[in-house]
Amino acid sequence: MRILIVTQYIYPEPFKSSEMAFELSKRGHNVEVLTGIPNYPEGHYYSGYGLFKKRKEVVNGVKFYRCLQTPRKLLPGFLGQSLNYVTFMVNATLWVLFYFVWKKKYDAIITHEPSPITQIVPACILGDVRKIPVYSWIQDIWPDALVSAGGMIGKMLAPTLGWVTNWVYRHSTKLLITSKGMLELINRDADYKDKIIYYPQWSEDMMPLDRQPVGIDWVRGEDYTIMMVGSLNSGIGVPAVLELCKEMKDDSVNFVFVGGGSEEQTMRDFCNKEGLGKVRFTGRKPFAEMPYYCQQADAMLLTLKETEMKHLDITIPARLQGYLSAGKPVLAMIGSGATEVIREANCGISVPAGDFKALAEKIRREVLADKDAFARKGKNGRKYFDENFTKDKCIDKLIEILNGKK
Repeated sequence: MRILIVTQYIYPEPFKSSEMAFELSKRGHNVEVLTGIPNYPEGHYYSGYGLFKKRKEVVNGVKFYRCLQTPRKLLPGFLGQSLNYVTFMVNATLWVLFYFVWKKKYDAIITHEPSPITQIVPACILGDVRKIPVYSWIQDIWPDALVSAGGMIGKMLAPTLGWVTNWVYRHSTKLLITSKGMLELINRDADYKDKIIYYPQWSEDMMPLDRQPVGIDWVRGEDYTIMMVGSLNSGIGVPAVLELCKEMKDDSVNFVFVGGGSEEQTMRDFCNKEGLGKVRFTGRKPFAEMPYYCQQADAMLLTLKETEMKHLDITIPARLQGYLSAGKPVLAMIGSGATEVIREANCGISVPAGDFKALAEKIRREVLADKDAFARKGKNGRKYFDENFTKDKCIDKLIEILNGKK
């Protein structure tokens, strides 16, 4: 097939869209990409890229066209991010109208939308003009995501962006959703059920031990080891995570946090102040070492902060798929989206986000009381991963969708 991917976020930025493009190309499809000048997450143009550098390039058989978008940190805070969104939509639309409509016809257009919804607009315009099916992979629900991030300005813009969102939904051939809970929110203004297909994110396999760490700053003891792997940021609900560690300081449990982030020092300071000697931090580690660390754990900790916003409650963090691939049972303080997967896979325990007392009690009664039985839930998770979340399975399903078989 001749496929065009339209997204603000792709190689060399760390997103699933990159893996999708390269894997489709590897399987023999002719893949091109309309994107912007890479600047995520630092907010500055990547070295080697810019207004006059690598605006067109071919990587692993995939041809990239990079339209102008201002870097996210050109202006402070929400203003810089908003300008980044607008400049991509406008300039990608100009590329569509004055270049792509004159090119040979594509068989399919795929969009990748972790935010904002506006990045899909150029794809829908091209799809309408050239009668090409548009497959929109929805990662965030708009305008909800804007309202939660943009405060008062976000609320003021919500009606307009609500209209844009529904325009995108109407002009997309299929809407691919990463969480089944998204269906209700996408359908709240109109009935799009016939367009919606559940299409989750995949994960790299955390089972193989391809690389042994050069050195580690913790040594696994005899106590039950609960591990969190990934970014330590405000989104994980840091207060509840720390209270869980404090609540269980006298139990035969140790906590290990593998990763860095904006909240790492706050967490370290709290643990030092409270004398939580069985809590360990390794700092940021190379991704290639993650399988090793995961295999040292007895269970994996998955958390998100408490929220009353439905679009956040249904979120399924990408680290869940990684945990399942490691074959380790999951201990979660999280919303309904991830809870549904944990229940369906029978791979662990889940309590509402922020409820550290409930999770601590369940660990004592259901985990420490029978560690072997709980460990078997990790095997359930691995089986569920193999059936649903491998890259090969997900790309197979995508191709079936593009061929109209799903």
